[in-house]
Amino acid sequence: MCENLLLVCAVFRIAVYTFFRRLCGFGPPPVKPNFTVLCLGLEGSGKSSILAVLSGEKYDDISPTKGFSIKALLFDDCIVDVKELGGGESVRPYWDRYYGGAQGIIFVVDSTSSDEKLKLASNELHKALGDPVLDDLPLIVLCNYQDKQEAKSPTQLQEILEVNLEDGHRTWSIHGCSIHDKDSIKHSFQELNKVLLHPKSHSKVNHSDNKDFSRL
Repeated sequence: MCENLLLVCAVFRIAVYTFFRRLCGFGPPPVKPNFTVLCLGLEGSGKSSILAVLSGEKYDDISPTKGFSIKALLFDDCIVDVKELGGGESVRPYWDRYYGGAQGIIFVVDSTSSDEKLKLASNELHKALGDPVLDDLPLIVLCNYQDKQEAKSPTQLQEILEVNLEDGHRTWSIHGCSIHDKDSIKHSFQELNKVLLHPKSHSKVNHSDNKDFSRL
């Protein structure tokens, strides 16, 4: 009942806002650009939690994504439809069936993972990047759980995951983040949004973000 009331209130606010703009001669609000991006990563890397944080939803007790899910994220300058693919062993072989229509890639890695699991993550990342459908699409790597003491830094993970991509054909960046710091996640997504909105001005730009999360 409470959720339905909130929805009705939200629709009412939008209607009043639209009516006010038309009454004042402003016309309807401008349509925002809409993009579709993939969200990949091994099971337990925190993909669903990251998206929940950005959406303002609760992230406690989120069940692992078994197939795929789509979440629309609203930013000031665009709308990003994130197609999250499950990272379990039984799902990863079918990732490529969902690549069509993607305009960008988000790869999430658990910064506290064992060397063995990080090697697996690296293999899955490069397998995906090698698919012709995803050729040249911009990439951001999110190093999740940076607030944990045992977390490896983005610089370390960049080396372990072999995210060098010095061929210059793909715009990419790597960022540290934590589900307890929404700004760190939002900043990373906004970096991708800039590339999606202005692809020519961000061509062949590669960098890493080594934010210190020791005070979280």
